[in-house]
Amino acid sequence: MYIDILDLFLLTLITSIIYYWVCAQRIRELALKVAQQECKKLDLQLLEGSVALKKLRIKRTHSGRLGLIRDYIFEFSATGDERYLGTVTMFGLSVVNIDLQPHRML
Repeated sequence: MYIDILDLFLLTLITSIIYYWVCAQRIRELALKVAQQECKKLDLQLLEGSVALKKLRIKRTHSGRLGLIRDYIFEFSATGDERYLGTVTMFGLSVVNIDLQPHRML
């Protein structure tokens, strides 16, 4: 039995896809935790308890390394009546920015 180059390529491709998916899930969970902490700090309700990937783009760091910037959106409420959007921007496992729409305060 021998391994064909196509088999090796397919195995590498499948392994890379699984690795990307696992890393993306870990980053999404971190973005959710950051959104929960920000809502708790500002006494807001995080609606539906989830974040959704809005935008994915490639950026080069100061050291020249390429990486992915992910923008996650979430909904929150101050009074329970209105819905507002928030954004968590992640570069790898680092939080770049948290942005909340102007909202009514209690």
